[in-house]
Amino acid sequence: MRVLVVEDEQRLARTIARGLELEGFVVQLAHTGTEGLWWAIEDEFDVIVLDIMLPELSGYEVLRRLRGRDVSTPVLMLTAKDGDYEQADALDLGADDYLTKPFSFVVLIARLRALLRRTSPQRPALLSAGDLVLDPARRSVRRAGTELTLTPREFGLLEFLLRHKGIAVTKAEILRNVWDAHYEGPENVVEVYIGYLRKKIDAPFGQGSIETLRGVGYRLIDPGTTEGQQNHESGSTPR
Repeated sequence: MRVLVVEDEQRLARTIARGLELEGFVVQLAHTGTEGLWWAIEDEFDVIVLDIMLPELSGYEVLRRLRGRDVSTPVLMLTAKDGDYEQADALDLGADDYLTKPFSFVVLIARLRALLRRTSPQRPALLSAGDLVLDPARRSVRRAGTELTLTPREFGLLEFLLRHKGIAVTKAEILRNVWDAHYEGPENVVEVYIGYLRKKIDAPFGQGSIETLRGVGYRLIDPGTTEGQQNHESGSTPR
């Protein structure tokens, strides 16, 4: 899940970002209202965490302009202001939820996941490919009934591949959605994590779920499909 955090207190913003990343989110930070508005309009996010007291443009104004442009991304307002009128103003402008500082990070995560569940009814509760099953809500992965332990990055990579099952995805797409829109490190980090995944979800079970498509990227296949059966029958193992 991709999250835009618009918060001018940079230390708090970094803390929120680190916590969200550990939960498997991909985070983009913005520190002014103008910057946050630009990101929210020009890129796609699953949810936005928006402070009210921001330099240049207030969170209220950012939200008003977003809804005026028909940007329907769910917004959780995050602010030090506490009071019925502030909450009412935020909700009237189109906010989906409201959280007052100081807040519990556990509650923030729960609120974000609740927003995602309410606004994404089209997402399947479980993602699967044959006997490989990922539960986004429970943050769990099982294969052939066996519980697997993945790091947050491995989990995010597998979730992205499962959501694009049968579709070729490039390294750039993976980096943008699983790492960061502005990741500047080497692309071969994707190869490294694909290797980690294969050792956990495929090798112990004699499977080859993740294909390497030379010059393109990767594709996660379903063993139940014709293509998956052909790979199995030919004895070929995706590299």
